[in-house]
Amino acid sequence: MTSSPESKSYDREYYDRWYRDPVDRVSTRESLERKVRMAVSVAEYVLGRHLRTVLDVGCGEAAWLPLLRRIRRGVRYTGVETSEYALERYGAERNIRRGDIRGLADLGLRRTFDLIVCADVLQYVSDRDVLRGLAAMRRLLGGVAYIEAFATEDEMEGDRVDWQERSAARYRRMFRQARLTACGPYCYVDLARHPELNVFEHQ
Repeated sequence: MTSSPESKSYDREYYDRWYRDPVDRVSTRESLERKVRMAVSVAEYVLGRHLRTVLDVGCGEAAWLPLLRRIRRGVRYTGVETSEYALERYGAERNIRRGDIRGLADLGLRRTFDLIVCADVLQYVSDRDVLRGLAAMRRLLGGVAYIEAFATEDEMEGDRVDWQERSAARYRRMFRQARLTACGPYCYVDLARHPELNVFEHQ
């Protein structure tokens, strides 16, 4: 997760509250596992093979990694995060490097990734940084990107500090500008890399 460090701190207390506390948490382990399995399945459907590489932008504690490895044991995972707590506790163990969505293009990532994850991030960054991040993700995308976008129409609850309100129409324009095409729930593909997809396999 990425945001301005002046406004709030992504420390252990933050993750305990929003991801583990029974009252305030925004998801459960079961719902996260369903999400991970869905993203992996869509990516493998598009690729026509098992998942090999994953880039997780704004990965926090890299909660996706243990679930990914349960599904695909040998997957190569790269996380990107700004939280000092997450980097200190999990950086080496879970291959998390320092960075954020706005500087993704400057991290020196050379390969393309079968699955790019950007979950619970876009609503906390500016329009300019969303567009920069989406463009960088498309350049790194070899398969499918799982990118959560929560629109004003969704009336979301949870951590509302620094929340950037955007309509569904605004998000759709951003994805079109980045040349990313929807191919499932929160899933996107670069049709230039996958022209073989049929009309009803994407939107």
